[in-house]
Amino acid sequence: MTGLTGSALRLTVFIGESDTWHHRPLYSEIVHRAHAAGLAGASVFRGIEGFGASSLVHTSRLLSLSEDLPIAVVIVDTAPRVRAFLPQLDDIVAEGLVTLEDCEVIRYTGRRDDPGTPDTKGKRSL
Repeated sequence: MTGLTGSALRLTVFIGESDTWHHRPLYSEIVHRAHAAGLAGASVFRGIEGFGASSLVHTSRLLSLSEDLPIAVVIVDTAPRVRAFLPQLDDIVAEGLVTLEDCEVIRYTGRRDDPGTPDTKGKRSL
């Protein structure tokens, strides 16, 4: 079981949906690298509208502009672990915005491997 509570650092990477790394979606590469680095977790959020450095508004409401919607990859872990991960982003994020925010984790627990404990659906084994 994994546990994390208290002070933490939230890393958010803002990129475009069409950004790639070696013919693979960039957001997927970031998540897989975070997983390989042993970080507590990562989530990808797809925006419905936004703009960045290009000042071009991308929106899901217009088919012609819905091809590169905004993506946010959010990673939370202890500050040293997140900061150690940052050089990996330097290698793969050519355009985008990377932010760091202090945060407080109230409760984070991973799944248990013990078959006698609740499974991922919250049901108990008999």
